[in-house]
Amino acid sequence: MEHWKRTIERANRCFMLGELVDAREAYLQALALAQVLYERWEDADEAVAACVISLHNLADLHLRLNQPEESAEYLCAIHQRLLQTMQNPRLAPSLREAALRQSSKTYVELLSFISEHGEYPRTHRLLHIGAAPSPAPVHHGVH
Repeated sequence: MEHWKRTIERANRCFMLGELVDAREAYLQALALAQVLYERWEDADEAVAACVISLHNLADLHLRLNQPEESAEYLCAIHQRLLQTMQNPRLAPSLREAALRQSSKTYVELLSFISEHGEYPRTHRLLHIGAAPSPAPVHHGVH
């Protein structure tokens, strides 16, 4: 966790100084660390928060680069990861609960992004998953 924190702090310093290429590289390193340790961290809330922060920081960086579609991809990626975590019965209950708590924040962030920058294909798909009618059930009986 300490290595992740130092990496994020370095990335944030670069971002504030306008060194966006270096910031992106450090954010990607932080994300890689967070993803590798996601299911291994003792504190599930910290594990989930590290992934959320890493991806949200990348989204902010791409907005600053005037690349809103890339930003949307990062925002969708973390929200989708949390939804998958919540639904995965093989994961620790503490990790699933942490994902549930953070998912409300990632959802609000997505809605805020859409209200300011519009929808993109992935945001539309992710937020409208439950809105589409279900296909008709297939019956495999003998006729």
